[in-house]
Amino acid sequence: MATYGESRPEGQPVWLGSLKSNIGHTQAAAGAGAVIKMVMAMRHGIMPKTLHVEVPTPHVDWSSGGVALLAEQRAWPEDGQPRRAGISSFGMSGTNAHAIIEQAPPQEPVSATDDADIEETASQPISWLVSARSEEALRAQAARLREHVVRDRDANPVDVGWSSAVTRAALEQRAVVVASDRDGLLRGLAALAEDTDAPGLVLGRSRAQRVAFLFTGQGAQRMGMGRELYETYPLFADVFDEACDYLEVRLGTSVLDVVFGPEDDAANAADAADAGSASGDELNQTMFTQAGLFAFEVALFRLLESWGVRPDFLMGHSVGEIAAAHVAGVLSLEDACALVAARGRLMQELPEGGAMVAVQASEQEVLESLKGREDQVSLAALNGPTSVVLSGDEDAVLELAGHWEAQGRKTKRLRVSHAFHSPGWTPCWRSSASSPTACRTRPRRSRSSPTSPEMSPVTSWPPPSTGSAMCAKPSASTTACAPSRPRG
Repeated sequence: MATYGESRPEGQPVWLGSLKSNIGHTQAAAGAGAVIKMVMAMRHGIMPKTLHVEVPTPHVDWSSGGVALLAEQRAWPEDGQPRRAGISSFGMSGTNAHAIIEQAPPQEPVSATDDADIEETASQPISWLVSARSEEALRAQAARLREHVVRDRDANPVDVGWSSAVTRAALEQRAVVVASDRDGLLRGLAALAEDTDAPGLVLGRSRAQRVAFLFTGQGAQRMGMGRELYETYPLFADVFDEACDYLEVRLGTSVLDVVFGPEDDAANAADAADAGSASGDELNQTMFTQAGLFAFEVALFRLLESWGVRPDFLMGHSVGEIAAAHVAGVLSLEDACALVAARGRLMQELPEGGAMVAVQASEQEVLESLKGREDQVSLAALNGPTSVVLSGDEDAVLELAGHWEAQGRKTKRLRVSHAFHSPGWTPCWRSSASSPTACRTRPRRSRSSPTSPEMSPVTSWPPPSTGSAMCAKPSASTTACAPSRPRG
């Protein structure tokens, strides 16, 4: 009474209420409960009545100050001033609250430009995620989400997608609906709720399995690779630009221009590459191929990482080993780019020629056919139990490919400028040993670190703890891309 009741205007008392009369003795939740009650009262513009009190206590002189008991619910009118409430709550071994809270200022209306930004973002594919503990609960969850979005026409599909991925529990039974507009997303949810199929609807079950990322080597490049990602996701563009800037310093040419080609649209660039234009041929030159693949792979990794997709293990093939070493924390981006550029230059300086051919055959079968040709052809890669790559002198490699074709096996010649991982690469490795390029490797982090360990593509085991092997002489012999068994 003495604190809040003095000097009050006539007819404007401080109204007194009680949380205990509404929900009972709150014990440890007294302070938190009182704050919640008053926030909701402000939001709805209502002062809740104090229950079970008909006559104010006679032990208080109510006429000595401007304080009145809320015996009835009253409106909390707007008078040009923010609503305020004083809270004094004691929680037994819990929350105490002695505070004055004030109504938040009104929110500014959303500008028209924000609506345009939302529309532009929504034109891209959007994912809505649903999870539950059982298939029946998954369908029910999909039905509830669809009902909510249908009822709330103002719900932004991008916001719904973000909330479904970040604010919800990831339970065992899972489904994702992918579409570019609201109607497509609603159709996917309806199909999930009704246990039918729909475009963009994918179902799965979470299992305790670990994830590995494999960074590819030369041969996966294509004109305009990553262009749409670059134009859609600022994070991808930033990482790609940073890598290209470091590489341009070393190579003297814009790697971004080599990868994306002319300023025309992606379709024209792809047509130019297929027609053998200068820009398409430039990307297929070893030093630009490796630089472009490295920048693309690192940018793609960082984009996936930002979405919460993080591998337990990392592995790389050829130039992909350097990308794996960088994202694992062994090499900085600047040093990794220096190594990629130096490696590509050394390879580019070798005389062109030779051939690489993918063969549908097992390792043992191919090794038998290589006897007596070890100085001409090598087994360059093990991609799977019955998928290998031969590399070496063109005549010898094509003769072996014809041998396997005659037996009904599939073969495919790779579009490369050199016969990588073949006996002809000995001069390159000798040059690399005397190259002035320096790499500052970083100590590998502790097991508790989120940084993923990279696996050796030859032995399928982790490399030495410092990661220094990544800067040592590369192997000119077989690279295993599938960890089938340890190799010496």
